[in-house]
Amino acid sequence: MTATNEQTPLTHAQILSLPKVSLHDHLDGSLRPSTVLELAGEVGYDGLPESDPEALGVWFHRGADRGSLALYLEGFQHTISVMQSAAALERVAYEYAEDMAADGVVYFEVRFAPHFHTQNGLGLDAVMEAVLAGLKRGEDEFGVESKAIVCGMRNQSPELSFKLAELAVSWFDRGVCGFDLAGEEAGHPAKEHLEAFQLIKRKNGSITIHGGEGFGPESIWQALQFCGAHRIGHGTRLIEDMAVYEGKVIKVGSLAKYVLDHRIPLEICLSSNVHTGACERIEDHPFPYFLRHGYRVSLNTDNKLMSNTTLTKEYKLAGETWGLGLSDFERLSVNAMNASFHHYGDRKRIVTERIEPGFAALRKSL
Repeated sequence: MTATNEQTPLTHAQILSLPKVSLHDHLDGSLRPSTVLELAGEVGYDGLPESDPEALGVWFHRGADRGSLALYLEGFQHTISVMQSAAALERVAYEYAEDMAADGVVYFEVRFAPHFHTQNGLGLDAVMEAVLAGLKRGEDEFGVESKAIVCGMRNQSPELSFKLAELAVSWFDRGVCGFDLAGEEAGHPAKEHLEAFQLIKRKNGSITIHGGEGFGPESIWQALQFCGAHRIGHGTRLIEDMAVYEGKVIKVGSLAKYVLDHRIPLEICLSSNVHTGACERIEDHPFPYFLRHGYRVSLNTDNKLMSNTTLTKEYKLAGETWGLGLSDFERLSVNAMNASFHHYGDRKRIVTERIEPGFAALRKSL
């Protein structure tokens, strides 16, 4: 976005080599198709529509790319069905870490709703233990640091959200870094789950809330001003609080000013937003307006399996669509690391020891 000599389009391999940070991805939406098939075979799950990994991956993506969040979420019934044992959860988390390391990610936060994985008798703590064991094994073997975020669901009871908030608190400093509220926004306001967020705040925890994806700026406002969110998942429809004329922002509303002035991070998910209908076309996405005007934006995958994407693909998509260069990509990686729920000292360390040297190396080669 900036006029520098670093605007030469980068190749896929070059972007792959860059140190990247992921803040918004769902574990149950990011399995390998081959793993889904193998786990289904192990537990006797016969609900999958395809028996070939490549065909199954295509099926998941085709099903998700229908312009509706509700339709996008349909495929999760299959992935969740094969994630009902400690062994399966640890494997999925370990492979997730391996895939992220292979994608050039140096730090990630992955979120999931633990109660979805208790259908065969696992307790909530057993779910947490298995997932975090897989992430730790991945960190030890592949050098990619990570944390987990516990998700409540908007369309389920506030009592359950409070129970999940208690679970998150009990795992703080043992691999969990925050609490989220996910699911369909319309008709399920975040403030109904206020007690859960109040508990997290009382325990000095971190909060990110899905907002501005399937509903307008009011959803973002409520996440911030009622529930105390430190980050916003998506935030796409914040653009509706900004007046854009002939490609230029000519007026900014009070909510958009607040998000900018208070440096509220926006977890942007380009491909997913098109697939769920938050944006009709990638060219219509408000991401470039947010980036140009100094919002603390990061790029994320949301669900790698469902959206058939990786963080490298998301960076490349942004570069090809809006002409981003190396400095812009570095800004996105630093933004994401600074917006993470990792401890401050660790954020500084990863920026200075992993991100800055990685970008400097590619910059030198260019």
